[in-house]
Amino acid sequence: MKENIISINHVHFRYPGQTVYALKDVSLNVAKGEWLAIVGHNGSGKSTLAKMLNGLHYPEEGQVTICNFPLKDEFVWDIRRRLGMVFQNPDNQFVGTTVQDDVAFGLENNGIPHEVMVERVKASLQRVGMLDFLNQEPHHLSGGQKQRVAIAGVIALQPDIILLDEATSMLDPRGREEVLRTVRQLKEEQDLTVISITHDLEEASRADRIIVLNKGSVYREGTPEEIFQLNEELIKLGLDVPFPVKLSEILRLQDFEIASNYLSEEELVRELWTSNFKK
Repeated sequence: MKENIISINHVHFRYPGQTVYALKDVSLNVAKGEWLAIVGHNGSGKSTLAKMLNGLHYPEEGQVTICNFPLKDEFVWDIRRRLGMVFQNPDNQFVGTTVQDDVAFGLENNGIPHEVMVERVKASLQRVGMLDFLNQEPHHLSGGQKQRVAIAGVIALQPDIILLDEATSMLDPRGREEVLRTVRQLKEEQDLTVISITHDLEEASRADRIIVLNKGSVYREGTPEEIFQLNEELIKLGLDVPFPVKLSEILRLQDFEIASNYLSEEELVRELWTSNFKK
């Protein structure tokens, strides 16, 4: 078994002046190199948890440990150097006049020598397929391209963990696919740990494991296949099951020989094609 890179133990958190807990007795672990998706409807606690992982909130009760550092004031910058966040709106992340200036910004703030910085900027843009846009102005890019540049800015800092905080929610299907494919490649090439905070179960289906939050607590956890078997429960929680999973279930009810709930359209089409549409 891989070691845990994040441990959250019996965490409670309330916003100032509130009596209801935003997080209530939350316990979970994230293994090094894992892609974990944390899903839930608005108000489920997932955004609060994302902010806690970045040291913007501290537990009222319980403990959080990230990369062997306890979440405390004296260690918060050590944690932030190891955990890079990609936010919902890429336009809010850009500070440079060109793509390379933007990727270099975080490196400059961390005092990286110029020669090293130049190499890291080029290498990170190369990894996300954006090296040809080195001198492009960010506002001329598509949504998917902007998020890939934002990811380049994060990986240039060489974190151990990338946290995607609703990072694909403002993108069209093509942009979403570009970003998720890029994240998968980076995870496999660099053994990165990825955490997706999302309400989109299509995005969550790419993860190794899913945790469902509801009313500030862990409701269920399991592989995508296990979670999507909770079809009706997920819908009651305000979550929409991915289209291929819905279609798999409909076809099975029509007596088609569908082996399982397929998580991608490609897998489902391949199954239908190879089974010759048997009923």
